[in-house]
Amino acid sequence: MCLVDATAFCYRAFYALRNLSTSYGQPTNAVFGFVKMIKKIIDEYRPDYIAVCFDVSRDTFRSKKFAEYKMQRPSMPDSLVSQIPLIKEVVSAFGLKLVEKEGFEADDLIATLARKAASEKFSVTIISSDKDILQLVDGNIKVFSPYKDEGVTYDTDKVKERFGVDPALVPDVIALMGDESDNIPGVAGIGEKTASRLINEFGTLDNLIENRQNIDKEKLRKTIAENLEKIELNRQLVRLKDDVALDFDLADLAPGEADAQELVRIFKKLEFRSLLKELGSGFDKETQKAETEELGDSGLKDLLYAAEEMAISAEVESEMVISAKGRLLRVVQVEAGLRQALADPRIRKIGHDLKKAVHLLKKKGITLRGLSFDTMIAAYLLNSAGSTFALPDLALNYLGKMVREPLAGAEMAGLILELKPVLEGRLEENSLFSLFKDIEMPLTEVLSDIEDAGIALDVKVLSGLSADIEKRLIKLIEEIYDLSGVQFNINSPKQLREILFERLKLPVVKRSKTGPSTDEEVLRKLADKHELPKLLLEYRQLMKLKTTYIDVLPQLIDKDSGRLHTSFNQTGTETGRLSSQNPNLQNVPVRTDIGRQIRRAIIAGEKDSCLISCDYSQIELRVLAHLSKDEALIDAFKRGADIHRATAALIYGTDEGSITDEIRETAKRVNFGIVYGLTAYGLSRDLNIPVDQAQAFIDAYFQRYPRVKEYIETQIKSAEKNGFVATIMGRRRYIPQINDRNQAARQFAQRQAVNTPIQGSASDLIKMAMINIHRQLKSSGLETRMVLQIHDELLFEGPQWEVKQVLVSVKDKMENVMQLEVPVRIDIKKGMNWLEMEPVR
Repeated sequence: MCLVDATAFCYRAFYALRNLSTSYGQPTNAVFGFVKMIKKIIDEYRPDYIAVCFDVSRDTFRSKKFAEYKMQRPSMPDSLVSQIPLIKEVVSAFGLKLVEKEGFEADDLIATLARKAASEKFSVTIISSDKDILQLVDGNIKVFSPYKDEGVTYDTDKVKERFGVDPALVPDVIALMGDESDNIPGVAGIGEKTASRLINEFGTLDNLIENRQNIDKEKLRKTIAENLEKIELNRQLVRLKDDVALDFDLADLAPGEADAQELVRIFKKLEFRSLLKELGSGFDKETQKAETEELGDSGLKDLLYAAEEMAISAEVESEMVISAKGRLLRVVQVEAGLRQALADPRIRKIGHDLKKAVHLLKKKGITLRGLSFDTMIAAYLLNSAGSTFALPDLALNYLGKMVREPLAGAEMAGLILELKPVLEGRLEENSLFSLFKDIEMPLTEVLSDIEDAGIALDVKVLSGLSADIEKRLIKLIEEIYDLSGVQFNINSPKQLREILFERLKLPVVKRSKTGPSTDEEVLRKLADKHELPKLLLEYRQLMKLKTTYIDVLPQLIDKDSGRLHTSFNQTGTETGRLSSQNPNLQNVPVRTDIGRQIRRAIIAGEKDSCLISCDYSQIELRVLAHLSKDEALIDAFKRGADIHRATAALIYGTDEGSITDEIRETAKRVNFGIVYGLTAYGLSRDLNIPVDQAQAFIDAYFQRYPRVKEYIETQIKSAEKNGFVATIMGRRRYIPQINDRNQAARQFAQRQAVNTPIQGSASDLIKMAMINIHRQLKSSGLETRMVLQIHDELLFEGPQWEVKQVLVSVKDKMENVMQLEVPVRIDIKKGMNWLEMEPVR
C-alpha cells in the first residue's frame, strides 16, 4: 500500500518548476510536477492499494489548540490555489482514491490508514518528507522521502540513525526541539542533538519530565522546568491522530482503471504535449490516415484555378502535398501548370510558416506568391505569449486533436485546412483579422524578399578586427593575472568568486544559487573598489563580440550568393517586434567603439552602389505623445524641439538653451525610461544617484507631463480589467500576471502593460511602412532593395544614381504611413558601409 502526502507534493512541484502555464495564462507548474511524481510512484511501486491524501484547510484541531500553529507559513499562492482542483481531477482520472477530511491534515489521514493497514498485515509505504510522519514507522510501515538525491527510505533502523530514538519517540524529540516549518516553538537552548540525548537517557518524555531533577546541567534543568506547558503542547501538536473516522474501507483504496479519455481531456486542456505522448492514446486516427492522390499537371492546374486557393505543406524538401476543394494531392514533380499556379498571386496560398515554404521552393527554382493565410502567424496574433506555434500544438489547442510526430505532408495539409476557418473565426472575434490580413500576411512576403536579398560582408575588416581583439585579450589576461596575483580560468564563475571574494576580499553584492554572483551588474558595482572588475568587464565584452559576431559572421556567408542571409522571426516577441537569427543582426552593439566597428564590415556589395539608412526619430516617444494626448509633449514634437532638452527645461523651469549635456542625458534616460516603466530604483542605478533624488525627478516629470501619468494608470487599470492591452492597430498582448498577488510579478506585468502599446504600435507602424515601400520599389522597377530591418531602422542597398528617387519615396512612405497627433520624422544617411554614413538632407 502507498499513502501519498499530496499537499506536500503540490507545494514541492510548484516551487521546483517555474514559469509553466498554458497559452491562455493558467499556471500549470504544480499540476505538471505532481503528475510526473504520481506516475513515478505508480510505475515504481505498482501498489495494490493507494491513497492520495490532501489537507483541506488550516482550520484543524491543532489550530484550535495552538492558534499560531503553521501561521508563519504564507498563504498558498493564488497561482497554486488555481491548480489544486486540476490536480484532484488528475488523481481521479488516474483511478486513485482521493482522501481528505475537514478539520484534519493529510498526515492524520495517512496515520489512520497506515495503522489500520498495518494491523491487517499490509506492507505500507508512506511517501512524505515531513519529520513528524516518521513516528509511524514500524515493522510494517516505511516512509520514503523522495526529495534528496535518489530519496531516502526510513525503516526503524534508519529513523534511529536519523533521530537517535525509536520511531514512536520522534514526537518526544520534536516536542523539545520544535519544528520551525510548522511553527512549533522549541525549548530555548535545546537542539536536535540535545533533545535526542535527553530522550535516550530518560527513555521517554514523560520520564524526563518526572525525573527532571536528575538532568546533569542546571541550566537545562531550569529551562525544562520553566517550559513544561510548552513541551506538552508541542507533543500534542506533533502526535498524529490515527483514529480519524473515515467512511470507506481499505479495499476501496485499490486503484481503478485510469480513464484514458479523461486524462487526454485534462492534458489537452493544460497543453501537456509530452504527457499526452507518454499516455500513448488519444491520437487522432482520422488525421493520421490522411490519404493523398496524384493528378496530372493539366488537371491539377485546372483544379487550382477553379478553387482559387490551395493549402501547401511547408515541409517541401522531401515531398509537396497540396490541397484544393477538399482533395489532398501529392506532387511528384512540379511541372509547368503547377509552377504557374504557385507563382500566381491570384491563387491564395494557405500554409504553416509560408516564409519557410517560399525559401525551400526557391531552392528548387520555384516561385511561391499569393501568401494568403499562415496558421502559425494567425495563432501568434491570437496569443503572442504562446510558448510554441508548431502545427501539432495548434491542432491540440484549436481542434482538440492530438497528432503523432513527425507529420507527413498529407497530415500537415489536412490540419492546415481544418485550422484555417477556426483561426479565421477567432481573429474576427478578437478584431484582429484586419491586422492579420493587411499587415502580417503582406509582411511575410516582404521578409522573404529581404532574407533572399541578404547583405554583403567585408571579411577583411572582420579579420583585422579579430586580430586586434586577440592582441587586446592577451594583454588583458596578463593584466588580470597580475592584479589577481594568480593565474585562473577567467571564464569559471567558481574560480572568479574565489579571486574576488576570498583572495581580494571584495564585498559580496548579491548571491545566486551557487554562491556570490559575478554577473555584469556585480562587476560594475565593484569596479569603483578595485581595478580587476573593470578589466573583467572589458574581457567579457571583447570575448562576446569576438565569439558572437567577428569570428562567426564570415562562416555564415552563403556559398552561392556570397552574402549573409539573416532570418526574421515574425512570431518571436510578445510586443509584435521582429527578431532575427542566424545571425542576429538586430543586436549588433553600437554603444562601444569596437561594437560599432562591426558595422564597418557590413557594406554595399555591388559596384557603384551604396547603403541607405532610414531611421525613425524617437518613434516610441512620439507614439507615447499620441496615446497619452499630453499637450506639452505634443507641443514639443510639433515645434521640432530637441525632446530631451525640452523635457529638462520643463522640469528645471528654465529655457532649453541653458540645458547642459549632462542634464539633457538625465532627461533622456527618464524620457525613454517612462516608456519601459521606469522606477526610481532603476533610474538611481542608471544615473548613480540616490533613490529619493531619482524619485523627485520622476515626480517632476509627471507634473510637467500629467497626461502621461494618466495614460500609464489607465493602461494598468485596463489590463487588470480585460487581461490584455492593445496597440493602435488592435494587436493584443495578454498579461495574466497583472493581478498576481506576488508584488514583483505584478509590477513586471504593469510595466508590460505600459510598454506594449507603445512598442507594439511603433512596430506596427514600421511594418506598414515596409509593406508600402516594398510595393513601391517593385512597381517602379528600381534595383534598390530593402536588405535589413533593425527595429526602428530600415537599411537599403542600391545604385548611387537611384538614391535621390528612392529617398523621396521612402521618406514619404515612412513619415506618412500612420497619422499621429505629432509629426513622424526619419533620419536619413548613406554610405559605403553601415558605420561610415553621412546624413542626407
